Amino acid sequence: MTVLVTGVAGFIGFHTAARLLARGDHVLGVDVVNDYYDPRLKEARLAKLAADHGDRFDFVRVDFAVAEALEAALAGRDFDRIVHLGAQAGVRYSIENPRAYVHSNIVGHVNLLELARNRGSLPMVYASSSSVYGGNKNLPFRVEDRVDHPLSLYAASKKADELMSETYAHLYRVPLTGLRFFTVYGPWGRPDMAMWLFADAILSGRPVPVFNHGKMRRDFTYIDDIVTGVVASLDNPPPDDGEEKAGGSFAPHRLYNIGNNRSEDLMRMIGLIEAELGKKAELNLLPMQPGDVPESSADISAISRDLGFAPTTPIDIGIPNFLRWYKEYHGL
Repeated sequence: MTVLVTGVAGFIGFHTAARLLARGDHVLGVDVVNDYYDPRLKEARLAKLAADHGDRFDFVRVDFAVAEALEAALAGRDFDRIVHLGAQAGVRYSIENPRAYVHSNIVGHVNLLELARNRGSLPMVYASSSSVYGGNKNLPFRVEDRVDHPLSLYAASKKADELMSETYAHLYRVPLTGLRFFTVYGPWGRPDMAMWLFADAILSGRPVPVFNHGKMRRDFTYIDDIVTGVVASLDNPPPDDGEEKAGGSFAPHRLYNIGNNRSEDLMRMIGLIEAELGKKAELNLLPMQPGDVPESSADISAISRDLGFAPTTPIDIGIPNFLRWYKEYHGL
């Protein structure tokens, strides 16, 4: 099987491509490799995929949010399924640069939906986000919950992706699965995410910014568990059987939470980082930042029921794994 993977130079895209390649699939990767964070990390991920998997990995450098460029880049290339993980990420950045999210997350998503439709209704798995739950105070978050009050444009763009996907599943019967990821971390992670930022600050002797005065909880989900859910969704497209799916659709469209099924205290996470690095953090306690939420917690019963998903990596194992990679990557 040949799988088109967008955002292949990104954190989740890189790991998903590696898993598919390791099991014998071919991967056609797409990424624009922008400078939202250090492109050298993205190039290192691409280099590793090429070195480890040779000619079964093919890469196209293109902005999938530019329809004409995407169509030209993929002309004459065949693939069987799509994993659409490319997006403009980040809650805070969306407050400062809203147009980047409209371009990548909304226009880009429509382009991938059109690609799936025009290639014969190819099954597609796409990235949503736990941020769609916004100010929802009912915990854990369930895919059946209303998600009508996003707290950032990033969250709004992901909710828009889900709505547009429902339309394509209804009108064109494209089999679609949207995955609401919960606080993904692990080796080859993103420099703008908390664990990387905390490790960098602690090792550099700088204060660690801790929002909401440390009163935060997150459903930290290790990258290997995330990829297991992505691949299970790819291998099991929703049937077009008129039955109600996870998330409420009667079209071939499912929505799933992918989390660790266990919300952890932020201060416990910091403690594990301190223990692995052998150095105490200097904490800079700050108020809640705009667009953020104090707690996230995933109800994963739908994906567990349908696909047998069960996370296996607690933060006691995952955080040391990340930090060992972090030190190796930086030559520490």
